[in-house]
Amino acid sequence: MSAADLEALLRVTARGYVGQSPPEIAFGTVDSPVGRLVLAVTARGVVACSYEDEHAVFARIHRNIGSFIGPDPRRLDPVRRELDAYFEGRLRTFSSPVDFQLVSAFARTVVQMMTAVPYGQVTTYRDIAERIGRPQALRAVANALAANPVCLLVPCHRAVEGPSVLGGYAGGPAAKENLLRLEGALG
Repeated sequence: MSAADLEALLRVTARGYVGQSPPEIAFGTVDSPVGRLVLAVTARGVVACSYEDEHAVFARIHRNIGSFIGPDPRRLDPVRRELDAYFEGRLRTFSSPVDFQLVSAFARTVVQMMTAVPYGQVTTYRDIAERIGRPQALRAVANALAANPVCLLVPCHRAVEGPSVLGGYAGGPAAKENLLRLEGALG
């Protein structure tokens, strides 16, 4: 989907709910200290907090969840406020509900394990693989974490390859390192 296609869809969607119901899926972006994040919120919760290109996120949501997508600050602002508080060091646990509709069954098992990893601590891919009963599935665990569409709220950055190797991250290695430093997990 091109930038022009996305803009056209958002314009049509926005016109479609002026004076009517808000969009089923609120969609927007927020600039953060670790890069631009694409946000999407459904009636169930945050379905995307992603470093991916907004066009790709929009297309995936449109294809897999629904087509009534548009800006809705009333629904996006609570998530934005939580992200601001997190980056300012005032928030350790997100309270916004998460919607896992964009996550496969296996990946959901993996990313949900991350919600148990406390702020300021890390776990390893191996530990996650063992806890889900798949000790040989290190690559699958790493891939599931890399595909997490709800970064930060589901803290996949807290999974590391090993004691001195951070491993990959959707936002890139610098973002992962910055997040772990912010949380005090790195010296």
